[in-house]
Amino acid sequence: MVTGTVTTPFGRRSISLALVRRQKELAEIREGKTADKWQVFRDACAAMDLLGIQSNSLAVLNALLSFYPNNELRQDAPLIVFPSNIQLALRAHGMSGATLRRHLAILVETGLIVRKDSANGKRYARKDGTGQIENAFGFDLSPLLARSEELAMLAQKVAEDRSALRAAKEALTICRRDIRKLITAAIEEGAPGDWQTAEATYLALVRRIPRVLTTDVATSILGEMQALRADVVNCLETQENAEEMSGNDAQIERHIQNSNPDSSIELEPRSEREPGARAATTNRLNGETIKAFPLGIVLKACPSICDYGPGGGIASWRDLRSAAVVVRSMLGISPSAYQDACEAMGPENAAATIACILERANFINSPGGYLRDLTRRTERGEFSLGPVIMALLRASGQTNTKTG
Repeated sequence: MVTGTVTTPFGRRSISLALVRRQKELAEIREGKTADKWQVFRDACAAMDLLGIQSNSLAVLNALLSFYPNNELRQDAPLIVFPSNIQLALRAHGMSGATLRRHLAILVETGLIVRKDSANGKRYARKDGTGQIENAFGFDLSPLLARSEELAMLAQKVAEDRSALRAAKEALTICRRDIRKLITAAIEEGAPGDWQTAEATYLALVRRIPRVLTTDVATSILGEMQALRADVVNCLETQENAEEMSGNDAQIERHIQNSNPDSSIELEPRSEREPGARAATTNRLNGETIKAFPLGIVLKACPSICDYGPGGGIASWRDLRSAAVVVRSMLGISPSAYQDACEAMGPENAAATIACILERANFINSPGGYLRDLTRRTERGEFSLGPVIMALLRASGQTNTKTG
């Protein structure tokens, strides 16, 4: 149960104003709010880099959660655990005392737990005459409940960034292969052109690719690679026209020399057929755009999703997408499964599909597996959201709603 009282740590431990603000925010947890503790933990694991924590910190958090008897964190329940350091170290895989204390401090500093220290610094619970916990001193898990939506959004962002990096790497690999083989073919077949300069430019770009590639760096180098590939292709296509052969050598050399590593090359528009383009360009389901159904129709068919929107309501497609991320986490659907659905269906379609799954959650054993199956069927052109929405409208007695 969240009390909203600000507590200070025992002994020489200091407290910052940021920690005071975080403790006050715990009093603002929505009444009746719940979250699956292990789903919140999985989201925290996925977002560990964004949170600035290490695997050992997560091991300690996992140990703390194991001392909380219920799987569900509830706003109206006491969320304080009070294990001794010895018990906590055992469940944290035999972690040393100094390491344990350091990572407990990290969890407090990052706002994932709050210390509630007793007068003497000991951790214990005081029970009333009926055996119910009256007061407890230890570690408060309320921040995990308060930040469950935030952690779900961070986990989703990590999945999206990972997908974008994978797509950029694939596109860069294909572009490198194309340039390498085109230049080799031009040299072997004696096509006119300054191919030595082109190859030197290509090798200079390859040398700039770091061992650990980030999305921004991959996208930047990919743009220059695509420009070089376009120059090489244009050069070869020009050679095929015998009438213009004599006047093209100087132009080819100019194109190749301009494609150097130090030049500022504008990124070419991405084709829908290039890897990584699907998420940006695909926004339809089996040829049917979801916005053929107004947002109001989707919400009438799936009213349950409204409870998870920002401020407890949904007023736009953006609100629906945000609510879908929260529901995704609540239903145990992995960030990668949802990201795959966004790429295959488009973000609006995927969010509406999550809303439909929530509406039928009592009849679906594995929401994550179900979503992956719909994603595969979408990629094969075998799934359309329209009949699903209309079926939900009929089930709620709103079949007279116009969709045009």
